[in-house]
Amino acid sequence: MFKLKQWLIYLVCSLVIMNTEGLFVNITFVRNAVAKGAVCLDGSPPAYHLDRGSGTGINSWLIQLEGGGWCNNVTNCVSRMHTRLGSSKKMVENLAFSAILSNKKQYNPDFYNWNRVKVRYCDGASFTGDVEAVNPATNLHFRGARVWLAVMQELLAKGMINAENAVLSGCSAGGLASLMHCDSFRALLPMGTKVKCLSDAGFFLNTRDVSGVQYIKTYFEDVVTLHGSAKNLPRSCTSRLTPAMCFFPQYVARQIRTPLFILNAAYDSWQIKNILAPRAADPYGKWQSCQLDIKNCHPSQIKVMQDFRLEFLSAVIGLGRSSSRGMFIDSCYTHCQTETQTSWFWQDSPILNRTVQKKANILQILVKQNVIRINVTLCFHDSLFLLNLQTIAKAVGDWVYDRTLFQKIDCPYPCNPTCHHRVFTPLDAPPI
Repeated sequence: MFKLKQWLIYLVCSLVIMNTEGLFVNITFVRNAVAKGAVCLDGSPPAYHLDRGSGTGINSWLIQLEGGGWCNNVTNCVSRMHTRLGSSKKMVENLAFSAILSNKKQYNPDFYNWNRVKVRYCDGASFTGDVEAVNPATNLHFRGARVWLAVMQELLAKGMINAENAVLSGCSAGGLASLMHCDSFRALLPMGTKVKCLSDAGFFLNTRDVSGVQYIKTYFEDVVTLHGSAKNLPRSCTSRLTPAMCFFPQYVARQIRTPLFILNAAYDSWQIKNILAPRAADPYGKWQSCQLDIKNCHPSQIKVMQDFRLEFLSAVIGLGRSSSRGMFIDSCYTHCQTETQTSWFWQDSPILNRTVQKKANILQILVKQNVIRINVTLCFHDSLFLLNLQTIAKAVGDWVYDRTLFQKIDCPYPCNPTCHHRVFTPLDAPPI
């Protein structure tokens, strides 16, 4: 054990006491967007949070589109307009920036000094809707596409027009939006700008639920129809398929010309809860315990989830080979991995490189057993990176900077002990 500890100490360049104080960034309202009709569901102005870059990152921009599901009918859109996901009046003034938005090099080595932006989500259709008419009885505004353009125009005026590097990212519904708007984002920037897109947990699968019903397809049809999204979806898809089908990345991503990185859990917890086994398909709650914690799943349920994984992988692989498309598909039961520090870049972050996974497992066990103090951060960038530990942050950073093209798919559950599996409570209600 002593020799093992010596070996670990040799690998770790420093043990630094964690700074628990995060970065909080003020909100900015795009008030002049209201005159253009670019507003949230309730008619309030769009909003974003911007932390300026510095040094070598002063002309690099990272845009993170907020997620939060969708609303598919007037009733749940009215409910949504009274929350931060439908009104900028309900948004917090200061938002914590961490993980991919962190300004600390030890937590975010490749993007810490970029201009980092969080675009708030308040339209309910992944920034795709545009309906001119407003029903006075509900005062609902379906203007997501206008919100997208208004915020981008303001950021261009604030310096993004001079960007040397620009990455459009997003999580969940924001991950879907980053994929849908990827080429249009590229078109907004000068020819010389190096532009890439990152979709985190945004690859929603068109599949049947456990009762055999195409629940999510019907749901997306309602979203697209209600919000008038058809004209704002990629034409490379809508020229071939119905608009609702073009809300699914598997039918859109292949035609995207801008370099795209797909980050997703093969057992995406949101999709397991809302696409594979939604409440409508599970009236007796047989899937509830399994959805709360994957360790509670019965063998028969694991089999269904394994089949879901295979279908998901088939859709991803079906996009075809691309020398510019990055991919990190792990076997974790989770959702959104760029916004949580422990999954993005930490001493026990998920990794996919199996050749060094045993060494990483030993390190994580020692951290968890307090052989190495739990309240420290490791100097990954200079030491553990030499071991080629493929954390999400390293995989994405290598891809953005063209150091290495990362295209890897994890082995099936429960093969990867580095996963951070989400454990939910019964009060965690699905967003749809």
